[in-house]
Parts: sequence; structure tokens; C-alpha cells
Amino acid sequence: MNDEKFQEAKEKINNASSIVFFTGAGVSAESGIATFRGVDGIWTKLKPEELANFDNFLKNPEMVWAWYKYRKEVVNESKPNPAHLAIAEAQKRFTEVTVITQNIDNLHRRAGSKTVYELHGNIQRNYCVKCGTFYNNDIDIEDKVPKCKCGGLIRPDIVWFGEMLPESEFELSEIASRNCDIFVIVGTSGVVYPAANMIFYAKESGAYIIEVNIERTEVSYLANASFFGKAGTVLPRLLELDDNSGQNLL
Repeated sequence: MNDEKFQEAKEKINNASSIVFFTGAGVSAESGIATFRGVDGIWTKLKPEELANFDNFLKNPEMVWAWYKYRKEVVNESKPNPAHLAIAEAQKRFTEVTVITQNIDNLHRRAGSKTVYELHGNIQRNYCVKCGTFYNNDIDIEDKVPKCKCGGLIRPDIVWFGEMLPESEFELSEIASRNCDIFVIVGTSGVVYPAANMIFYAKESGAYIIEVNIERTEVSYLANASFFGKAGTVLPRLLELDDNSGQNLL
């Protein structure tokens, strides 16, 4: 660990008024939710086009819902980890804290974060593909394929392959990225677009970029400071105000 770089990052953070946390699957993994692309990632076991594709949902909604019911159970049993809690705690110290997440597990909100933009949706929400009525957890999860009162199929409110990201969430995320003092990349390889554009928006606008990941990624070269380790270990120490928190980080 480069103590000098760590202290530089802490000083930048402590003098900031606006901070953005851009989070990915690595944060969720520390709560026991499998990543998509790791060795034990879910896409190594099942084909994404069979589970996260609207056309295939219409062809085989029972199979898709069986998978998402399992995913919902995993998420419901998980808890926010120290990384989620550290990010939420930051709201007490900075004028503006924004979470931009690619995760669908709702753990940032459960940890207490207030301003959260979910670029890929939220597994706790669902909606009717026919009339657009939204449902949260007020659907019969025991149904093989939940249906709306209008008769339409209900699907998870998640961005599937080939679908556009929610326009308002993307626009608000871009505004936050372009106007922050500090932009913290946490638990994401930065290879999923268009979400990863947020990193470049922040860089172009002069934000100080901090990366917190298990290992180097394709966006490490954009970071002013990179710290490699578990987000639940690194973030709480990085966000502390004392001057000795960089010691023995890993």
C-alpha cells in the first residue's frame, strides 16, 4: 500500500463537497451475492440470453421467473456489508453524496443511502409488460408466472440485454458525474456500457478519480489513486477522518 497516495486521496476526500460512488457487482459479492463475470459468476452456469432477454421471457416466462425467484431469495437473505454502510455514512460528512450503481439488489438503499441511481434496475420491483402497472413485493411469488390484474405478464424491473437504460436515471447519473469533486469506482471492472461512461464523464470534468477494486481493471489507468482489496475493508478506512487509517490497509 502506497501510504503517500492513500493520504493524498484522504485529503482530497476531506476537502470535497460532492462525491459520487460508482458501484458494481464486487460490492454485492461481499454480501454473498454472486458476480456476473467472476469464476463463480452466474453467467458461467446459465446462458444470459436465456434469462435476461425479453423475447425469451415471452417464450419461456416460467423458466425466467424460476431463476429470478431464486435471485430474489438470495437478495432478501443478504445484508448490506461494511462498504454499503460506509457509503451511507458518508452522507453525514459531505454536502452531496450520490450513489450510481449497476447492482439490482437494493442494498444501497437498505444501508441508508438516499440518492441512489440504479442504472440496471431493481430486483425488488416488477411491472406488467402490457399495461405498465408497477408491483413491488405485492405479487404472489409462488405463482409460476405472476400476472397483472389486466392479464398481462409481470416481469422483473431489470434492464435486460438489448434494452435501453432508464433515461431519467442515466441523465441524473451523468449530471452527478460531471459535477462531483470526487468519483469513487467501487467493485466494478468498468467494462459494461453505457454505464461505464460515467467514469469518463467524471474524468473529463476534472474530478479526482479513486478506484477500489480487488485487482487492476481496464479503467485503472483513469484513476488518480487505486487501492486494491475488499471494498468492505478499504472504504471504511479511506473515508475516515483520522490521519493513521492508511496503515496496514490490506
